[in-house]
Amino acid sequence: MPSISVVVITFNEAKNLRRCLKSVRGVADEIVVVDSFSTDQTESIARELGARFIQHTFEGHIEQKNWAISQATFPHVLSLDADEALSETLRASILKVKQLWTHDGYSFNRLTNYCGHWVRHCGWYPDVKLRLWDSRMGAWGGQNPHDTYLMSAQAQTTSLEGDLLHYSYYSISEHIAQLNKFTTIGAEADFKKGKRVSVLGMVFKSIWKFIRDFVFKKGFLDGYTGFLVCAISAFASFSKYIKIRELENKAKML
Repeated sequence: MPSISVVVITFNEAKNLRRCLKSVRGVADEIVVVDSFSTDQTESIARELGARFIQHTFEGHIEQKNWAISQATFPHVLSLDADEALSETLRASILKVKQLWTHDGYSFNRLTNYCGHWVRHCGWYPDVKLRLWDSRMGAWGGQNPHDTYLMSAQAQTTSLEGDLLHYSYYSISEHIAQLNKFTTIGAEADFKKGKRVSVLGMVFKSIWKFIRDFVFKKGFLDGYTGFLVCAISAFASFSKYIKIRELENKAKML
């Protein structure tokens, strides 16, 4: 039976961390919290719940998560964000895996709670995440801030029953603030890769994103919450394109 290291990266996650760490009791043989110098009660909560607490300078989501994995004692890792928690069904599924580990990686659906409402459409569900794996068979990759775990070509993966519960935003203003931060990171990454966008493209792609998520991905079934999610997501796309264009204009003036 393999031992599992639960690895979590944090920065000022006092409002979320307790729920996250309590949900892995009985699953985790070790909890590693890698923190980028929080100023709230994150450290005391982590230590209270038995985690090994390490501070490390944040250089990007991908970089931080890969460094965090290197601090785990065991190669079999369950990687969670502080605002996530295991549902009872998912917890039971992972306990079965501990009894008989048959694959290199395991994925499961993530269900997001937005301002107190569970979002089951809008392109937000099912949001499949690969979070339980043998760390010798892959590494974090993707493009900041949207990291994804990439398994080696020969790795075998399967899915588990149960949802990973994601407590995303507690208010609309919190969502918009995070949107501004993430679109800046995304725009800079896309610009460095040579991505450019026309004014017409900015408008069309943003409108299409709302239509796709609200109509074709049935966001309307989530009611007013679905409308908010789809509208703000469309605005996020528009915001990123504006920032790419701004970077382009600045480069021309150099």
